[in-house]
Amino acid sequence: MKPLISLESVTKRFSSGVVAVEDMNLTINRGDFISLLGPSGCGKSTALRMIAGLLAPTSGRLVVAPPEGPSEQDLGFVFQEPTLMPWATVEDNVWLPLKLAGLGRSAARERIEAALHEVGLSKFATSYPRQLSGGMKMRVSIARALVTRPRILLMDEPFAALDEITRSKLNNDVIRLAAEHALTVVFVTHSVFESVYLSNRVVVMAARPGRVAADLLIDTPWPRDESFRTSDAFARECRDVSATLRTTLAEDDIDH
Repeated sequence: MKPLISLESVTKRFSSGVVAVEDMNLTINRGDFISLLGPSGCGKSTALRMIAGLLAPTSGRLVVAPPEGPSEQDLGFVFQEPTLMPWATVEDNVWLPLKLAGLGRSAARERIEAALHEVGLSKFATSYPRQLSGGMKMRVSIARALVTRPRILLMDEPFAALDEITRSKLNNDVIRLAAEHALTVVFVTHSVFESVYLSNRVVVMAARPGRVAADLLIDTPWPRDESFRTSDAFARECRDVSATLRTTLAEDDIDH
């Protein structure tokens, strides 16, 4: 099976001279849920932005397989901050990518309503961002990413600023939505626990410069629910990922 996303010896050097990612090799298959895990400054977000086409690699080859059918937008992107327009209602914020694609409000209404229903915000369609909690704002951001019906969802530490209870609920929502829509997801996180809970693969990244240190298979049934969080399998996988991350950080310290 041909990979959906392929990075071959990808390097990103900024004009300042900083090498954010160097010689990164990664293959992502259709239906994968991959977490990029590592410390700040290890190139996780840079790699994600290159996959999204927001940054161009300095060298190497990055290929995203073309869609098999018609698609207004192949990628959905959820940023660290919800990045909502404060003067616009929830439904207008969700409509934005369809509006930019030339779809009028009436033509988009069914899609907007469906996206808001999927994230549990149907009753807040006419609310403004200032009236929402942090978790609700992030749900709007997820709805906006899904309304274009993408096949690839990219998420850049979307829940880092949220409390643990809200974060857990949104983790469950993302798993449900990924399963329902057969999405391929690349998720950036600092959290070992979050990466193991969400993913079928955890890609541990080393810093200075950013590169793949390990690609770990989370070999437990997916999609998952709350029972997995208290299982022996979850504890075992978290120990294994934590050990790999510690080894990677120790090697970075020795190298520098």
